[in-house]
Amino acid sequence: MSKQRRQLKEIGYPRRRILRSALRTFIRAAITTLADIKVEGRENLPEDGPLLVVANHFSFIDPVALIHATPWPLEFIGGANRPHAPAWTKLLPAIWGYLPVYRGTTSLDTLRASERILSQKGVLGIFPEAGSWAAVLRPPRPGAAFLAARTEAQILPVGLINLTQVFPRLSKGRRAHVTVRIGEPFGPVSTTGRGRERRRQLDVISQRIMERIADLLPPEKRGVYAEDPTIREAAQEVAEYPWGDEPDYKD
Repeated sequence: MSKQRRQLKEIGYPRRRILRSALRTFIRAAITTLADIKVEGRENLPEDGPLLVVANHFSFIDPVALIHATPWPLEFIGGANRPHAPAWTKLLPAIWGYLPVYRGTTSLDTLRASERILSQKGVLGIFPEAGSWAAVLRPPRPGAAFLAARTEAQILPVGLINLTQVFPRLSKGRRAHVTVRIGEPFGPVSTTGRGRERRRQLDVISQRIMERIADLLPPEKRGVYAEDPTIREAAQEVAEYPWGDEPDYKD
């Protein structure tokens, strides 16, 4: 058994407490220096888990905004291989620690570790779109709905607004106005069917998750979930998952 697999099988919540506390202090100082950031809806934050925090994913620094805006020692699910991410964006996840998902595989060890964290009243952050290749909301992968149904954890939707402008604005000597909008938690959710019927039910849950996130975003950012048909049509150009289902990892 590899070291990574062993760590996932033995994972507890919370972990890396001292390190993450220090990182949180650094993150809050850094992000408030780099951007004019406002957090709305803090009254919607549950006291503890089990909780799935779901958010749109337009920027490489979205996890940083979630860490800044929430009080818990968040665990994250993220792509193990991110070939298009700038090298510097890989440093913080490596230090903070996250649960790796390999595209095109079921990543069973990570799914089981996620369930283990939620069973310990943990808080797990996940970006249902599974990538930040566009700046409008796109259809999700099934992972968030699957975990929500398996664990019956509450789901907390979050809208992350204008993080894509942080570094372009800084290059011009300005700070971007960033908003983290926290919605009301909902759930738990569950499925009762099997096979195709279960997948249909998971698709319904996924739709609910994305609609809750969309409600927290400006209309022009809601992509395929916008009420405006022109916005929905334009979003179709970036809606398809760009990496397909080809595995990027072989054990």
